[in-house]
Amino acid sequence: MDKIRTVSDTKRDFYTHHARPINSVYRRFIEELLVEIHLLSVNVDFRYDPIYALGVVTSFERFVQGYQPQKDKDSIFSALCYSVGGNAEQYLQEAQTLLAQVKGMSVSDFREILKAASSQVPDNRTLCEIFQAIAQNSRFKYSRLFTVGLYTLIMELAPDLVTNQEQSNLIFSQIAEVLHLSPEKLQKDLDLYRSNLDKIEQLLAVVEDALKAEQKKQKKVTQQTQTTNFSVNSDNDSKDDLNNS
Repeated sequence: MDKIRTVSDTKRDFYTHHARPINSVYRRFIEELLVEIHLLSVNVDFRYDPIYALGVVTSFERFVQGYQPQKDKDSIFSALCYSVGGNAEQYLQEAQTLLAQVKGMSVSDFREILKAASSQVPDNRTLCEIFQAIAQNSRFKYSRLFTVGLYTLIMELAPDLVTNQEQSNLIFSQIAEVLHLSPEKLQKDLDLYRSNLDKIEQLLAVVEDALKAEQKKQKKVTQQTQTTNFSVNSDNDSKDDLNNS
């Protein structure tokens, strides 16, 4: 019997793959995401799918926006995927492919896909195949990150739809029905995600202001240092002139 990986095992793999320090502003989110994907990866009912991948990619991009340097941000995401036996390129590629599927699609077309997914009739459209596989899996492991993936899909499909409470509730209720998910749980996770987005935007605004203040302070110190050095050099030049007279 294979030994079940622990959170410590996953964290060790993560920090082996990404050895550089993590910015303290983002550290808590990154570690929480790491634990979340670890717990899913060791769940016997969990199956990776492109909607989940889109949720992971979106969550990371939204909550780690502004991270510098960029190469560290890329390294962190790669380490997150690696630590649970995944591949960052696969996550990114499948997330982009899924978004491309709904880009330019109408809401009625999307509803047709949902309708087709609820039947047993094979459909070669990628999104429909994904929905059908989930709908037919009686042990499908639902996750918050899956909901984030769904939300991102709908945002790409029709941004106005998610800002209209009535229409938003309707489309997600239809998705929940087709995929045999709890609409209450889905809505709760959606509300939490939106709330967290608002909080991170406020936090990033504070961080940006702090960075600007620090840059302004450093610029002032540099200017003062340059002025002091200029004065010292001028005094030394004057003394040299007197000595040479």
